[in-house]
Amino acid sequence: MDANLILDYCLKKKGAEETFPFNPDTLVMKVIGKMFLLIPLESQPLSIAVKTDPEWSVELREKYPQITGAYHMNKTHWNTVICEGLLPKLIFDLIDSSYELVVQSLTKKQRESLEIY
Repeated sequence: MDANLILDYCLKKKGAEETFPFNPDTLVMKVIGKMFLLIPLESQPLSIAVKTDPEWSVELREKYPQITGAYHMNKTHWNTVICEGLLPKLIFDLIDSSYELVVQSLTKKQRESLEIY
């Protein structure tokens, strides 16, 4: 899996936008201005940070050594995922979950605005 594949997958989501709010090396995917994924472009192996349901986070961290609390983020809600050794389906499921959690946190008006995309 590479960063371009992840980026392409994210950009297919309604309202998703690619931003660099922190520095030119950290790509941040947002929906209606809220982050749902971060990719440190210079890090090897490839890793991403995604928002995750706290209960699922515990399960994921116990099962996969590649998944840990996200650096500089609320570790209850955000995980760093080292993509190496994980099935693409799991990575895409994590991205989908992160996007959905963020969309659910939007106001009704903001969620409705996604329907026009």
